[in-house]
Amino acid sequence: MYYINEQEVEGLDLPGRLWKVLVGPEQGRSQNMIFGLVTFSPGSDPGTHKHDHQEEIIYVISGTGKTVVGDQTHTLKPGVTVFTEPGVEHGVKNTGNEPLVLISVFSPPVKPGSYDQK
Repeated sequence: MYYINEQEVEGLDLPGRLWKVLVGPEQGRSQNMIFGLVTFSPGSDPGTHKHDHQEEIIYVISGTGKTVVGDQTHTLKPGVTVFTEPGVEHGVKNTGNEPLVLISVFSPPVKPGSYDQK
């Protein structure tokens, strides 16, 4: 068993967002997925990217935004889930005046930020 309080986790400061890894290989627990909490500041738009080998699921906890997945754009709001297949260009933009907070799960695990366009 592994128990963690999100408030005790130091976040990774990535372009336009703060990524808190809660469960993953670097924590010595899960070898097949990575689970974290991602917070996008108001107005942030880190652009699009893709993962060659990872599936990704996001679930919106609070805030509002837009996501581009392939050639489609969808609204993000609390309760929305988005699944993205490997190799599909996608991104998240915060369109609101408050933080956009979402859960992110990757399988197989990915190193947070390694896919950001430089």
